[in-house]
Amino acid sequence: MFDNVDDMHAIAISPSDSADLTWTEHPDPQLEPGHVIVDVAATAINRADLLQRRGLYPPPPGASEVLGLECSGVVSEVAEDVTAWAVGDQVCALLSGGGYAQKVLVPATQLLPLPEGVDLLAAAALPEAACTVWSTVVMGAGLRQGQVLLVHGGGGGIGTHAIQVGKALGATVAVTAGYENKLAHCRDLGADITIDYKNSDFVEELRKATGGHGADIILDNMGASYLDRNIDALADDGQLVVIGMQGGLVGELNLGKMLGKRACVSAAGLRSRPTTGNAGKAAIVEDVRARLWPLIAEGAVTPVVHAELPITEAVRGHDLLNSADTVGKVVLTIPR
Repeated sequence: MFDNVDDMHAIAISPSDSADLTWTEHPDPQLEPGHVIVDVAATAINRADLLQRRGLYPPPPGASEVLGLECSGVVSEVAEDVTAWAVGDQVCALLSGGGYAQKVLVPATQLLPLPEGVDLLAAAALPEAACTVWSTVVMGAGLRQGQVLLVHGGGGGIGTHAIQVGKALGATVAVTAGYENKLAHCRDLGADITIDYKNSDFVEELRKATGGHGADIILDNMGASYLDRNIDALADDGQLVVIGMQGGLVGELNLGKMLGKRACVSAAGLRSRPTTGNAGKAAIVEDVRARLWPLIAEGAVTPVVHAELPITEAVRGHDLLNSADTVGKVVLTIPR
């Protein structure tokens, strides 16, 4: 994928010190059939980047070793077999890696046009959250008007996006967060029920707020530590979708509770999905463009960006993502 070294730069992780993220010369990506090359204007930080930096989340086979699961920028090269995109198009892209760089190779089917009303830098905060939330909550769980959606980690990039999608589709949205400033931002975005998980039991609070109904769909970033209580929080015929492991990898499910509620539990990663196929990234991106992008153009869903930093401050950006003060995404801007 990478050949001759020239003046392109990217973030490199020091093999001796993962705390060190260095902006350094890096091989240019080489154009492949079915792909385009994007001159990157900005990328956004995801928790997967923090895990990869620590050696805990390697990229899928064939993907760039460079951090970065999304970007925005301008198309600079187009393979001969690609007809949907042209040099000069402003885009954002879902990546398997490579966003922390001046150039990135992208499958043409994983590009999205710059949404109407969103500037080029802010657009970098959209692809990963948009494709994660839409593929799980809408395409997978089938969220519809009148349902109750519970979002754990409401103040994060995924959470702030999920709140807006839920409200745009007519759901009642409940969120958990550990700080009042994050809960306040969630309310500003439209969340109907906000729960401080540090000082209250989210299962009990959700039941009170919904008249005992619970959540029809739960979007969970915690994993093992929340499994049992999430089942308690589900409504009959409810669906729990696990997208993160911040609370551990291995947990136990009470099958008796699940059978009693006819509950469904699924786990859904995005990075490891194939490009093509019914569950592939291309299909998700196509549906996002067709059904979510109009909501963004209407202003019903907007990227929530806490800070924009130069790529040379990537370490500070990673620290910000873990800060109690950060709401939404942290964007890293890339020099041309």
